[in-house]
Amino acid sequence: MTRISKGKIVWTGVHDFPTFGGKVRKPHALVLEATSSTPSPLDQFSKYSKEKNKQSWSSGSSLSQVQCSGFLIRRLYRMSSSLAAIVGGVGGVIALAIVMGFGCYCFLKHSNSSNRNSESGSSDPSAVVELKRGGGTSSSMEPPVAGPHGTAAQFTVEELEQATKNFHESNLIGYGSFGLVYKGLLRDGNFVVIKRRTGAPSQEFIEEVTYLSRIWHRHLVTLLGFCQERGYQMLVFEHLPNGSMCNHLYDTGLESTTKLEFKQRIAIGLGAAKGLCHLHSQKPPIVHGSFKTANVLVDENFIAKVADAGVFKLLQRIEDAGPSSTSRVNVFRDPEIGQPGMFSETNDVYGFGVLLLELVTGQEASHIDSFGSNESILRWVETRLSSNDFVDRRLVGRFTAEGMKDFIRLALQCMGFPGKRRPKMEMVVSELDRILEKEITLTTVMGEGSTTVTPGSHLFTSEIG
Repeated sequence: MTRISKGKIVWTGVHDFPTFGGKVRKPHALVLEATSSTPSPLDQFSKYSKEKNKQSWSSGSSLSQVQCSGFLIRRLYRMSSSLAAIVGGVGGVIALAIVMGFGCYCFLKHSNSSNRNSESGSSDPSAVVELKRGGGTSSSMEPPVAGPHGTAAQFTVEELEQATKNFHESNLIGYGSFGLVYKGLLRDGNFVVIKRRTGAPSQEFIEEVTYLSRIWHRHLVTLLGFCQERGYQMLVFEHLPNGSMCNHLYDTGLESTTKLEFKQRIAIGLGAAKGLCHLHSQKPPIVHGSFKTANVLVDENFIAKVADAGVFKLLQRIEDAGPSSTSRVNVFRDPEIGQPGMFSETNDVYGFGVLLLELVTGQEASHIDSFGSNESILRWVETRLSSNDFVDRRLVGRFTAEGMKDFIRLALQCMGFPGKRRPKMEMVVSELDRILEKEITLTTVMGEGSTTVTPGSHLFTSEIG
């Protein structure tokens, strides 16, 4: 019998030892050290046998001892050969497992790296990276959901109270169509945004939230879950650290820490366009219904994501138009909209055109009168351009006239009448991609930061279509 213990190899057994008078069965045992610095077991035993034989001959030992030594040598040689084969086989299996494991690790690492650079992967900074992604859709990276993939997590009111310190006003960050908006910190360390409104529990609410949570895209703010307890209905969204574009875009006259170059503004518009395009590509299409600059959020790398995607549809489903977020005229609302709730994709396109105008002017569009025709839009734009009061003063010398012309033209096309002639969001994405690529190419060749001022009249052609 062979066993290995504490770095030693021990052979034990009972054999018939020949003598001149017959055979005698005697037990025997052999212990060999198995360390990296010692010879192989066979070498150790050969040395051991030679020494024993030498001692035996010198002391006149009997022939039986010599025969015994020869017998043991042959026996142990066969045993060591078998052991070597076993050890070799086990070593081969271990080596194969290591190679396979390393191969799987490399494959998974490569896959994760590819996913992070995909449309649905983690955010990559810069307009150049946004351009390189093209218009593809998203993500094979796992979306930041709190529940199983593709499902909405059901939070308890205790969890959300703990996350918001009992909905303390210090965590109140806004108010929208779904009610009060809070920032919270879950027990797993993730920041979330919680939107809360009064409402009785309903199965329609759960069904719609479950459906919307499956619509995931890199440029849509992810709906993580819901809660409906104690007379409240709550939605839980991912949190974007840089908040709404309103916080970074509007020129308040004060020195801002955010410097949005024209290429960045194009990239932000491109990201928002991809988000809307994904909504419109659903079967049936999902109309945002409340698209505006305040619903365009940016992450730490200023990658744009459209917020409240599907919330308008949710409110319609539970037969509640939701509280009005403002008493002012909504300049993002398409003048062609008739009855409340009668929305289509072209209405989203109109609101997107207003966003593009804000990206050019750096001003809130609240001063824009309600347009009802192409003539009224053109008249307003011509007036602003003739006074050189149209393009954001912070962009002076930091854009090409050609890129700005194309950008303004696209904005006016999105706001054009009749609505059925407006471009589809898929075409808008393609055009913004082209404008961004061209702007990057021209500014790379020509350089930026020149003091050349392009007159407003040179940026305009009186055609929307």
